[in-house]
Amino acid sequence: MFERFTTEAREVVVGAQRVASDEVAGNVDPLHLLTALARHTGALSALGCPADELADDLRRVRRRGGMSDADVDALSGFGIDVEHIVERVEQTHGPGALSGGRRTRRGHRPLTPEAKKVLEKSLREAIDVGSKRIEGEHLLLALTAVPGVAADVLAQRGIDHLAVRRLLEQRKAG
Repeated sequence: MFERFTTEAREVVVGAQRVASDEVAGNVDPLHLLTALARHTGALSALGCPADELADDLRRVRRRGGMSDADVDALSGFGIDVEHIVERVEQTHGPGALSGGRRTRRGHRPLTPEAKKVLEKSLREAIDVGSKRIEGEHLLLALTAVPGVAADVLAQRGIDHLAVRRLLEQRKAG
């Protein structure tokens, strides 16, 4: 499958490995892919989402152990103050205690099943739009289509499957 990836898409996957390594994560997950996508492509900025703002969103989600703003809002409806809980956990266990970082061997980090789904879905998305190559936009399409925190973060920024499809169609027509 990786032979179909453009240089840009390969840079995203390699970049996701680096992000996971920097976070001392044992695996590469969809949030790592999204972080790398924001760094290596212009697709998000073309959709009105500056990479630095998205990076802030992703840091906040990681700090809360993978909870999106939608999750936090839902829990607050039950009287649960997630930010207070995170602060208490960090007081006891140190900053970033919920981020999932753990010591791991250096080098390659395997993809989580969710990240594998994103890469597989990116191939299907590329085929659906008639492309022989997998580009960054196809990865973004997949991230919006595979349910999870990455899709939630994008949706909160107004980036959904339809918005990315429109972007692809505009680029193809232009």
